[in-house]
Order: sequence, then C-alpha cells, then structure tokens
Amino acid sequence: MNEKKLVHTERIAVRWGDMDAMGHVNNTVYFRYMEQARISWFEQLVPEDEVWQSTGIVIVNASCNYKRPITYPGTVEVRLMVGPPGGSSAPTFYELRVDADPVPYADGAAVVVFVDMKTQKPARIPEGIRQRLLESEVRT
Repeated sequence: MNEKKLVHTERIAVRWGDMDAMGHVNNTVYFRYMEQARISWFEQLVPEDEVWQSTGIVIVNASCNYKRPITYPGTVEVRLMVGPPGGSSAPTFYELRVDADPVPYADGAAVVVFVDMKTQKPARIPEGIRQRLLESEVRT
C-alpha cells in the first residue's frame, strides 16, 4: 500500500443548524462531518465483537483546508482515504463534496491511533484489521 486508497464514502445531510451567522456551515462542523465518516468506517473495519470493546481509535492530529463554503440545503459526501498503516497508527484523508459537484468544498487529514480500550493506551494494529486495511474496498 504505497498511496492513499479510498475506503469509505459517507453522505450527510446539511442541517439548518450547521450554519452560522455568516450563512454557511460553521468551520467546526466540517470536522464533525469528517468525524462521522471516520467512525462509520472504523465500525465497518473492526469486527463487531471488538469495536469499542477491545479496540478503539483516537486521533492525534486533524486538519482541514476550507476551499468553498457549504450552505443549506445539501448533502455532503465525505470521501475517506487511508494511507499506509504504521505500527499502531494510520493516516486518513478526507474530501468533502456537496451534491453532485465534483469539485471538493474542503479536504482534510487526521492520524488515527489504535488503542486498547481497557488500558486506553496505543496498541499495535491487530493483524486481521491490518489485513483489512491493506485490502480495503470502498464502503458507503
């Protein structure tokens, strides 16, 4: 796995309350859109009996590049890509598009660290999950 690979697509309706006084989606909500896509992807990646029981993830950094304002109404499509996994972490990348517009409204990144839910400490990515990361197909 030498480059970013699209592994998940999440569609999220823009809510009226996502907007701020400037009439567009507040900058913090873009992080919420990325978060929702990341959690949905993680819950599909990890076996059901392990997700949030023995295996979890936290982010150690996150970024967002705002390119165009998102407004209500609309549906945000968050495309989540994963880069090569490390020992306990994996880089994730995001593109936010609205409706059928092919030009991204924002892009971002976050490094996720796998954690042992009992100790709350970083843990090596379990081999089965690592294999799924390397063989991932797009899920919506």
